[in-house]
Amino acid sequence: MPNSAPSAPIQVRPVASKADRKAFIALAYRLNRADPNWVPPLKDEVRGLITPGKNPWFDHGEAEFFLAFRPGAKQPVGRISAQVDALVLEHMGAGLGQWGMFEAEDEAAARALLAAAEAWLQAKGMTRAMGPFSLGIWDEPGLLVEGHDHPPMVMMGHNDKAYAGWVEGAGYKGIKDLYTYDVQTAHTFSPTVDRIVASGEKNERIRIRRADKSRFDEEAALILSILNEAWAGNWGYIPLTDAEIAYAGRKLKPIVLEDMILIAEYDGQPVAFMMGLPDINEFIKDLKGELFPFGFVKLLWRLKRMRPRGGRVPLMGVLSRLHATRLASQLAFMMIEYIRRAAHDHYGITRAEVGWILDDNAPMLSIADAIHSKRNRTYRIYEKPL
Repeated sequence: MPNSAPSAPIQVRPVASKADRKAFIALAYRLNRADPNWVPPLKDEVRGLITPGKNPWFDHGEAEFFLAFRPGAKQPVGRISAQVDALVLEHMGAGLGQWGMFEAEDEAAARALLAAAEAWLQAKGMTRAMGPFSLGIWDEPGLLVEGHDHPPMVMMGHNDKAYAGWVEGAGYKGIKDLYTYDVQTAHTFSPTVDRIVASGEKNERIRIRRADKSRFDEEAALILSILNEAWAGNWGYIPLTDAEIAYAGRKLKPIVLEDMILIAEYDGQPVAFMMGLPDINEFIKDLKGELFPFGFVKLLWRLKRMRPRGGRVPLMGVLSRLHATRLASQLAFMMIEYIRRAAHDHYGITRAEVGWILDDNAPMLSIADAIHSKRNRTYRIYEKPL
């Protein structure tokens, strides 16, 4: 648990060695180990995320990683990344730098880390700092500000409650909230939703099909191309490059379940998709971030059995020409219902999470309300002029 009072001045320096990189990764495990709702990510995954040549984000982005120390101490008390992304500058505006990978033992460390990230961004010509993003919006965006009383599902972050106050105390203002919603899969939706689904099933122009895992690379490319087109008008949209699509496909393939990844076709053409994933956080929590020597075998066995209690719908998209149409809503309800059935009936999943959803995405917020879901977590993006 982080402390509120500093005990000594803080020194911040860039990660400059293998030992520094190891300390940067390990810090989160030490600071969060007392939190029963924190799920230790696999260290190999974190290492890959921050390593140029492994993560294709670095093809268009540049990052510096910092560690905070008290004088004379060998153990760091905080970490942060600062990054400049050419695609962010193109799609979100000139002068926008970002930060993330944020962990701090106390407010003094938090202030020193944010100041170091801001100074690096200013030296790169940035005029605004926005965060947290680890490293981009498709990884783990936002600071958790509501929902600390339960663990995150797959591909979502978790942080101490104190962080929001420390970030706001450093002059940051919240500019965008991202919501997730809890759905009980054992219960069918309302009669209205049932009628919408039944009507779609009678429409010969509509076909909802499963993704074909035997040609998953092609299916992943199709899905993420729809995502790129569908999300182009959304706040924070950054297109996934071909290399990032291939990278995401390789990471997702071991955990996907074919009947929980759906593609909607209209008149024979793919127009929408929805992706449901098992909550593999349940399978990795006790591994403490380590795959070796025995964690890898445990994880393979658990993935093969694949009976999680929870699942998550992290992504969906409908081509922009269908936005704000009845067909778009109908396709969404059909895919949500089919994923609910598969999750509960085939895999025993009793609870699902939908999101994140932008706080101004009225169509998706309406769908979340229509399926009687309950908002369970809020992540906040902050910004500050430099």
